[in-house]
Amino acid sequence: MRVAVVGDRRPEFVQQETIETSLRHSGAALGATVEVVWFATPTLAAGAAELLAHADAVWCAPGSPYLSIDGALAGIRFARESQLPFLGTCAGFQHGVIEIARNRCGIDDAHHAEYGPGEPAAPLFIDELLCSLVGQTMRVALVDEETRRLYGSPEAVEQYYCRFGLDEQYRPLLKRVGLEVAGVDTADSTTRIMRLAVHPFFYLTLFVPQAASTPETPHPLITGYLDAAVKAKQARTRT
Repeated sequence: MRVAVVGDRRPEFVQQETIETSLRHSGAALGATVEVVWFATPTLAAGAAELLAHADAVWCAPGSPYLSIDGALAGIRFARESQLPFLGTCAGFQHGVIEIARNRCGIDDAHHAEYGPGEPAAPLFIDELLCSLVGQTMRVALVDEETRRLYGSPEAVEQYYCRFGLDEQYRPLLKRVGLEVAGVDTADSTTRIMRLAVHPFFYLTLFVPQAASTPETPHPLITGYLDAAVKAKQARTRT
């Protein structure tokens, strides 16, 4: 299985380094070998379709601001439109929201506060959180049936490494194009997981599930992601 990771590598950044190890944990559980290939965001700005054409799944990694927001969004859009299993964690959550806001909701100037104010009055779909979640471990209520099935539980405990999140006023607009809330903080019901319901597997998590994976206990969301990729590849092979 080839997993294309969209993101700019940062030396010794554990939230990136655990992507590959978590995929190996889940791959071992599924009997699948996993090859991870990183794509720096500037390389995707004008060639995402060509570069990602041989990927079985796409993961948008932590580590923003990216060198090229356009490249990150192009990689996400390719996965979404090609029906490739997609997982966006931390910054991947944030940019997944921006991509859908721009290309499905038609909000061309949908913006992310980490990149500055943008054009005057540009809607900040992703804004700075009132309280940073960097280094926090918090409980998540799973409010979506499919997500509960993946976890095998109505609740999860997850680790965070982010300062930015969804501006909650945009939840109804995103839901109208199929991006639904699948998990919320148990304390204040703010969004922690989103899922594109009309896609084979398209999940955005504000937390970093890869950090919680171990060889003995692979993270269920990552295992579900890789399982979707395996099944999609088997279906392509049969045809």
